[in-house]
Amino acid sequence: MRRFTLVFWTLGYLTTALVAAVLVDRVAPTGYGAAPGMAAFIGTLALCFTFHALITMAVQNARLSGDLSTVREAHQILADQLEKVDARVNEVVETVARDALRRSEELTSEVHQLEDLVQRMSDRLEDQLSHQVTAARHHPGRPRNAQSHALLDTVRDALADNRVDLYLQPIVSLPQRRTVFYESFSRLRDETGRVMMPAEYLSVAEPMGLVAAIDNLLLFRCVQIVRRLARQDRKVGIFCNISLASLSDESFFPQFLDFLSANKDLAGALIFELGQAAFEQRGPTEARHMARLADLGFRFSLDKVVDLDLDFNDLARADIKFIKVGAQMLLDQLEETEGRLIIRSLPDLHASDFARLTRRYGVETIVEKVESERQIVDILDLDMAFGQGHLFGEPRAIRDAILAEADSPSDFLQQSILRRAGAR
Repeated sequence: MRRFTLVFWTLGYLTTALVAAVLVDRVAPTGYGAAPGMAAFIGTLALCFTFHALITMAVQNARLSGDLSTVREAHQILADQLEKVDARVNEVVETVARDALRRSEELTSEVHQLEDLVQRMSDRLEDQLSHQVTAARHHPGRPRNAQSHALLDTVRDALADNRVDLYLQPIVSLPQRRTVFYESFSRLRDETGRVMMPAEYLSVAEPMGLVAAIDNLLLFRCVQIVRRLARQDRKVGIFCNISLASLSDESFFPQFLDFLSANKDLAGALIFELGQAAFEQRGPTEARHMARLADLGFRFSLDKVVDLDLDFNDLARADIKFIKVGAQMLLDQLEETEGRLIIRSLPDLHASDFARLTRRYGVETIVEKVESERQIVDILDLDMAFGQGHLFGEPRAIRDAILAEADSPSDFLQQSILRRAGAR
């Protein structure tokens, strides 16, 4: 289009120059020949191109001026926007700084409150432990032989010196055998470092009322380990035994509940375990305290199950999410009748339907004490989802260094309770 316009203007200028040359040639006196006409042609043509150049330059200058004006307006708009963004950034920075300061103050306040709670628990529990040890020495009817007294002193010293170790045993999914939970166990060590098995120390600790102190320490250590695993982003849960004595202790449990309220973010990873016999013997106080834990999101497990004819509605009301059944006990319960494999205590139910029945009530079955591959074959036929036992891993001690890295106030609790009680 621009080329056509240039040709058009050029032809127009040539035509004008020719017309001017013809006119000049007609009016010019004779005797000059073609010189006047040629001069008129060249002059007119030069004048036309000069006029065209001037017009073109004026148009370009006007267009450039318009572009510069547009650029100035855009620059002004951008500067205004940058000024607004800068003001918004300053406002956000100030808001974040204020929120960070407020959260820091709230966190400091919560830490102080938790320390006060732990201190109160320390004072109460150390008095209780000291009283139990004193009563163990002087209560009439208690064991008086030298061996029992020596063992009692060993248990007392192990508690006082915080020689209570936490052992974890894996619970695996079936058939993959991938670790999804751990069960915790407590072990005491004497002054030589020898590990004392529960069968050895419970004979004197239980009659003297020291088992509650051991269980309570185990509860706090479980919280430590769960916190540690959570920091490592390991999605595993820990089964931790909780005794009826802990659930019914009106001085200990409310403070322990407050402690768990401050750590309720770990509720999904900490499962409290109660024996079937203890569960059936629980009273209103224990049931109420279990409900309080469930309100915080903590789950429960029933172990030492010897009777599979369970009241699943009662289990659901108590927020029992797992039951543990011994492998050999379960297999001994199997019998074949009329071409069907049944569980002796549930004759109307096909054995392979037992796991589906428990899941209907939100309860998973864990087959514990699995010792051989032969047992696994039969267990898998029953559609069991989880297994536990020496076949999958023995209980292993959690080192003190790992517990220390958990950075939990329960460290202070343990040291304060046990060392002060030991000093007494």
